[in-house]
Amino acid sequence: RLPTSVEIVEVGPRDGLQDEHELVSTADKIAYVDAVLRAGVRRVEVASFVDPRRVPQMGDAEAVLAGLASRVASDHGVSLIGLVLNGRGMDRAIASGVGEINVAVGVTDTFSEQNAGMSSDAAAAMWAAVAARAHESGIRAGVTLSVAFGCPYEGRVDAERVVVLARQVADAGPFEISLADTIGAAVPTQTEDLVAAVRAATGIPVRCHLHNSRNTGLANAVGALAGGASALDASTGGIGGCPFAPGASGNIATEDLVHMLHGMGVATGIDVALLLEAVQHVEAITGHPSIGMLSRAGAFPKR
Repeated sequence: RLPTSVEIVEVGPRDGLQDEHELVSTADKIAYVDAVLRAGVRRVEVASFVDPRRVPQMGDAEAVLAGLASRVASDHGVSLIGLVLNGRGMDRAIASGVGEINVAVGVTDTFSEQNAGMSSDAAAAMWAAVAARAHESGIRAGVTLSVAFGCPYEGRVDAERVVVLARQVADAGPFEISLADTIGAAVPTQTEDLVAAVRAATGIPVRCHLHNSRNTGLANAVGALAGGASALDASTGGIGGCPFAPGASGNIATEDLVHMLHGMGVATGIDVALLLEAVQHVEAITGHPSIGMLSRAGAFPKR
């Protein structure tokens, strides 16, 4: 029931680093992105066009993209992604020259208010306006439904609510809809069922953003693929979280995910050995050990 290949989207330079307390330099962020691109990753979320007073770690979004411009120009298979939460963020995204944006829409009103300062319906309307501008500017626009599996404020999220919202955001023409398990609340059967339901309701490719807060991240990744997901997010070293979602600890570690998928016969186009080198860089710039497992146990079978 699993596909023969899947696209891995590296989100560590944005979702991973945004939760780090010590500011990471622009040069180190650029080196981080370069390391995962060398490993074979083709899509990387590198920046967040949000108020730097709320997320200081992302205050150099434009500088990071400028520093990577030559890398993208020389490799047309690479897509750098910027997160957008409002019209002002879209202004910055257009000015930066980023080729792809991702807009977050909270499924519950409480989370949406905390994350973006607006209700869920207002966030969906904002997405539609931003998507129209992106299409006019030649920027690929995808949308993420945050807390799609569970909310830190409102608890369990009804699957039908997610499907209804997915249909609503689909009207603005995203090339992809991402379902985010923002606090790591999902289980594999739930993940499989929701991915399949959103695909059936919209006909749009589904990507999954899965956190490992409750040690179900890799199992949920398998469930997502069984449900028909075409892309999975992961963060080198498993770093990350959401400052506005209590309990949203680390992402799936990219190296752990890729190693597992390759063992299952699912191709990613990514070199695990080079990913482990990228983990060392992440540990150096964050100043703490990775929470991923592969960097400790090593790949199997060992060379």
